[in-house]
Amino acid sequence: MSTARGFGIDIGGSGIKGCPVDTDEGLLTEERLKLSTPQPSTPDAVADSVAEIVEKFGWNGPIGITLPCVIKQGIALTAANIDRSWIDTDAQGLFAERLGRSTEDVIVLNDADAAGVAEMQSGSGTGRSGLVVVLTFGTGIGSAMFLNGELVPNTEFGHIEIDSQDAESQAAASVKDALELSYPEWAPRVSRYIQGIERFLWPDLIIAGGGVSREAEEWLPLLATRTPMVAATLKNDAGIVGAASAAATGIEH
Repeated sequence: MSTARGFGIDIGGSGIKGCPVDTDEGLLTEERLKLSTPQPSTPDAVADSVAEIVEKFGWNGPIGITLPCVIKQGIALTAANIDRSWIDTDAQGLFAERLGRSTEDVIVLNDADAAGVAEMQSGSGTGRSGLVVVLTFGTGIGSAMFLNGELVPNTEFGHIEIDSQDAESQAAASVKDALELSYPEWAPRVSRYIQGIERFLWPDLIIAGGGVSREAEEWLPLLATRTPMVAATLKNDAGIVGAASAAATGIEH
């Protein structure tokens, strides 16, 4: 039986990484290549780095690419931790042209949505129905929402207001690090944030991702929430896996 393969690239504020993926198993099939994100991270500079990664692997099939942006119909409408010149850029068209592909062979999606797709297909959300929210705790807080397994794209739950402040300015993992908070000190901030989401939604499951999910046993048990919460399983590979899966299945925004 042949293995379903795709190619994913995950663009972040500090690094751009990508490689081929076994989309059936949700596993990288080769060692990923990571490049530092160009500074400034303009569309043309980032597209050159993406092309370098694709050329390194000699990949000729469809490609999924994440951006830390709200994406609609291939257009970047926001820019978080990336140059603001991305706003209103036709990202899908830019990457297709730079890679010598048709736009049908390039899928661009929000980075948290990609991580969520990976978790739902190959990680902690596999087989889960109902309303599932995936939250990625890092420099900010990314979010992805799924209803009976279907992605509801471009949620921005990291920016809900908690006590008149942007939630990620209070509960992101970067805040924990900047303030040198222990997990017991940080957990009440996360609880307050989750409770803010729960005022508007009744999720059946919340999946906590980002680098801090590697030590989930240190802080998930400390949270006071009504929604069951579990750690993400794909960690730093989630964006690549989700992007490749989106390209393979034709998920578009």
